[in-house]
Amino acid sequence: MKCDFCDQKATVFLTQLIEGQMKKVCLCESCAKTKGVTDPTGFSLADMLLSGMPTSALVANAPFVPTRSGGGKKCPNCGFSVDDLNRVRRFGCSECVQAFRPEVELILRGMHQGVTHVGKVPPGFEEIHARDEKLEELRQQLEKAIAHENYEQAASLRDQIRQLELPLPATTLP
Repeated sequence: MKCDFCDQKATVFLTQLIEGQMKKVCLCESCAKTKGVTDPTGFSLADMLLSGMPTSALVANAPFVPTRSGGGKKCPNCGFSVDDLNRVRRFGCSECVQAFRPEVELILRGMHQGVTHVGKVPPGFEEIHARDEKLEELRQQLEKAIAHENYEQAASLRDQIRQLELPLPATTLP
């Protein structure tokens, strides 16, 4: 992509929400420096618009970039805040998933009955899925047996878990 000001190779891509519309600007490194884009708190796309930026540089419905003014917890990678997540219901980067894990789980619980998939299993994976469910059940039983100091049952459950954890023979999918 090329810079919207000087047609050099763009290395900085900015998107802001202005009057409910997503606006995108592509800049080369030198134009980004002259426009003050390196300081996220001192940059406004609206100011750039008023300074004579070509209107062809604006693209509606572009990906959201955080304004970095939102409060609360922030992603250490991209600066996306919890407020941004709640407002647009999208992540700023792949690391946001881990940074906002508790908040995401709350959002998912509000949308669904839980955070575990309970839908259909793809053809050919039924055996693997059944084994995984059995393993989870046995692990929960093992924890209970240990908590109740029933070590004989715990040893039996441990052996069953080890047996199920052995690799399945390779099969061809339908």
